[in-house]
Amino acid sequence: MNLLVTGGTGFLGSTLVPLLAAEGHRLRLLQRSGAPDAERLGAEVVRASLADGAAIDSALRGVDAVFHLAGQVDFDPADPGALYELHVQGTRRLLEACAQAGVKRVVLASSSGTIAVSRSERIATEADDHPIDVVAGWPYYLSKIYQEKTALRIHRDTGLPVVVLNPSLLLGPGDARLSSTDVVFKFLERRIPAMPSGGLSFVDVRDAARAFAAALARGRPGERYLNVASARLLERFHAWRGTEAPLDVRSTEMGEHFWYCDSTKAQAELGFTARDPQETLFDTVRWLEANVRARPPRTVAELGVPRPS
Repeated sequence: MNLLVTGGTGFLGSTLVPLLAAEGHRLRLLQRSGAPDAERLGAEVVRASLADGAAIDSALRGVDAVFHLAGQVDFDPADPGALYELHVQGTRRLLEACAQAGVKRVVLASSSGTIAVSRSERIATEADDHPIDVVAGWPYYLSKIYQEKTALRIHRDTGLPVVVLNPSLLLGPGDARLSSTDVVFKFLERRIPAMPSGGLSFVDVRDAARAFAAALARGRPGERYLNVASARLLERFHAWRGTEAPLDVRSTEMGEHFWYCDSTKAQAELGFTARDPQETLFDTVRWLEANVRARPPRTVAELGVPRPS
């Protein structure tokens, strides 16, 4: 198929694009920066932003399906309006143009945080409503909720086939921008001073990418799919350190909430499978150790992270 990918150089995108290329799809990337790795795979790169309607129209010519991954992870934004512009208005412009162009499928990268955020310990599913009251003070997650609402509204109003995937915290190798693995990096640098009482789930970026690729053919339009590994991140850190409590999330406020979710629906409909969480954590730490300088250094050996069996 002829595919357009936004956000193709991010953590998820840089893992997904090679999978799509290996499946024989013809790729075009729409983004503000260059994408030399994607170009080496034969992808065409259109340098433009989601604010450029004419560029979007041009990029969609001849396209069968779109993977919309573009976004900005920022939990303490100086300009919350910029997140709304990117996630909500940018998605609206893109999907309205997709509907006009007759695109056959859109796969949207959302977040488990549009579903699985709770003040009490529970496991969320796709049947749960958007937790607007819980995330009202967190502009990133609020903008992702309204992005998702916008996409599903356009699906209902125009018939554009939109499939939403909601991965939990992405871990694994290759997060050059530390957009998702920052919590692990801070742990390596001993910059986690306290332990909140909540809990966090995660998924390997390589497993999430396979679910996104599968959604191109197997995802049901208008549906949401949670992607999560079976283990909970903070419990794993606790086991490694042997300390009184596991480690935190980005802020005390968020860390006092629970982000647990269930991926049964994605397993049944997309064939999603999660590798051994220990492998994910081992590979994450090993990649950070090799590619990002940590001060003072914390290595796989120092942490006592067991190698996956």
